[in-house]
Amino acid sequence: MPPPSQLRICVLASGSSGNCIYVESAGTALLIDAGLSARETLKRLQAAGLDPARLRAICVSHEHSDHVAGVVQLHKQLGLPLYANGDTARAIRGAAHLPWNLFTSGSPFAIGDIEILPFSVPHDAYDPVGFVLACGAARVGIATDLGIPTQLTRERLRGCQLVVLEANHDEMLLHSSFRPWALKQRILGRHGHLSNETAAALLAEIAGETLRQVFLAHLSRECNQLDLALHTVRTRLAAAGLGHIRILPTHPDKPSEFAEC
Repeated sequence: MPPPSQLRICVLASGSSGNCIYVESAGTALLIDAGLSARETLKRLQAAGLDPARLRAICVSHEHSDHVAGVVQLHKQLGLPLYANGDTARAIRGAAHLPWNLFTSGSPFAIGDIEILPFSVPHDAYDPVGFVLACGAARVGIATDLGIPTQLTRERLRGCQLVVLEANHDEMLLHSSFRPWALKQRILGRHGHLSNETAAALLAEIAGETLRQVFLAHLSRECNQLDLALHTVRTRLAAAGLGHIRILPTHPDKPSEFAEC
């Protein structure tokens, strides 16, 4: 358990097969998204040495299945309160009737001792958001699905000590893949996903004096490689004099290591 005014993060899963991030403070634990089945989510929590009884809520970024597949069943099994904005809650199949705690993008709210600020991101969903989570002086930014780095995204992530940011694809690998042209255009579009190069440039912009650790998230199995993503981001940051920032991997099939801020 982290000491007071500190946040600890473990990315339980990241990728098109499911996304789920565990966040805890000294007094509160919650999930950002629940894109695995309930059974697999509990399995990942156990693998990471985490107690699901500590969980107090699930916060949902958007309605795509790789972010919400386990929401309904986890709510039933663990009685977890659910948080989303109205458009997202209404768009999740089989979940519209659940007792959602609705937030408004841009307006902060609190779960226990963690303050959460949802912010709008450009992605092909009804009202997708990223999150900034704060506890005392600790700040974590999460943006795992966005087509372009907007000025709002830069403003919200700037000042965070830890960021979970997507590095979805390498552009050359995407172009040479066997994916349909329309899908390639969607991924490359303003409401698609960030490339390794764009993620690296965004991190260099927002790093300032505060950023210390970054999880690279939502890597494509077909159009990216973990070593390539890590190398691209580390090289860009080193060239900008930011080589002290730890760049950490996430995985589709197992939990990440823990990071604290």
